[in-house]
Amino acid sequence: MPRSADAIVIGAGIIGCAISFELAKRGRRVVCVEKLPAAGYGPTGASSAIVRTHYSTEVGVAMAYEGYAYWRDWQDYIGTRDENGFARFVDSGAIIIDNPDYDLEKAVGLFDRAGIDYERWDLDALTARLPIFDRGAFWPPKRPDEDAFWDESEKDIAGALFMPQSGFVPDPQLATHNLMRAAENRGAEFLFRREVTEIFQSGGRVKGVKLGDGERIEGPVVVNAAGTYSSALNRMAGVDEGMAVKTRSLRVEVHCVSAPEGFDFEEHGCYVFDGDTGVYFRPEVGNTILVGSEDPECDPRQWIDDPADYDREITEAQWRAQVFRLAKRIPSLPIPARPSGLVSLYDVSDDWIPIYDKSDLPGFYMAIGTSGNQFKNAGVAGNLMAELIEACEGGQDHDREPVCVSGRYTGCRLDAGFFSRRRELHHESSFSVNG
Repeated sequence: MPRSADAIVIGAGIIGCAISFELAKRGRRVVCVEKLPAAGYGPTGASSAIVRTHYSTEVGVAMAYEGYAYWRDWQDYIGTRDENGFARFVDSGAIIIDNPDYDLEKAVGLFDRAGIDYERWDLDALTARLPIFDRGAFWPPKRPDEDAFWDESEKDIAGALFMPQSGFVPDPQLATHNLMRAAENRGAEFLFRREVTEIFQSGGRVKGVKLGDGERIEGPVVVNAAGTYSSALNRMAGVDEGMAVKTRSLRVEVHCVSAPEGFDFEEHGCYVFDGDTGVYFRPEVGNTILVGSEDPECDPRQWIDDPADYDREITEAQWRAQVFRLAKRIPSLPIPARPSGLVSLYDVSDDWIPIYDKSDLPGFYMAIGTSGNQFKNAGVAGNLMAELIEACEGGQDHDREPVCVSGRYTGCRLDAGFFSRRRELHHESSFSVNG
């Protein structure tokens, strides 16, 4: 007899595990299939795991504000024991450095509408918190192989915003493990080292999946949360032609350097969005600093056709670009002799906003294009997808009447239609991600 389920979730990254948990909470028998050895083993484990509330769209801000509340009450949300312990949320706050490419007043308006706290900081307030910072303005971001990169700053930055309701999770894989255990506690089953090779259908709707070892799992609902493999699964299901917005894989590097001697950045630092130099960074365990690119125009983007085949080694050029930019803001930063960091892939949509939606194949759903910016929204995304699936399976035509969800914690209204596969590109998007 083939294995059966009420819902089959493909992918055990943090989004897939959150969806599995939320569907199981609603009484569905869930089977989550993952080709890797463990939950959160792929790009989720490589995430900078930043929890921030600043986005370029109203829906993005509302969703992130709701997501912050999940992390603040993480243990209560998980609701069950994990033998590995609970992921720790560091409620450090976030600093947004003012720069000409960031519309600070638009951002403040979005924060005001959502009820998000912020503080306007002048340079004295900024350097009182972080005395290791240089006040100089270096915009636009450049690469070290440009002569202008080494020019001295001729003016100061205008100031900064401090966002107290922000932070980061030092162990993103543990957070994913927490969600897996929570889902298992509600009856979900996880299958690891198992690859989906076929999505079968009958009578015009999905009927289940076939695995590489020949096993079939039957079920009326299949959820594509496969990250960088999501576009291949959409083609397998025959649904990509009905999508106006699609996804592809982007190679990304994040680097790690020691904090300046004599300053405890792990204790006194926070997440910093520094579009003026083109990097974001946050504290890391051991008084080190994790630094990534803000995707400025000068940084080439490396799109990957086959997510199983890409260069997993740090490149000297990108390491220099990110670490040397960080050193512009922190002049006392010790530059290590050897690069240190990691390389992973982001699953990115055409407008860098995720797709949370049904598909043209009844019963086949998508939570894709999430890499780099949706870790923080895992709990919200799980709830949104579960509500969308329940509504669609109950007969609601989501394409004509989009599912709307009220945030559990904030009451913010989340219109799932914003994340539609059929949308026009959201040009208010920043077309970049942070961690």
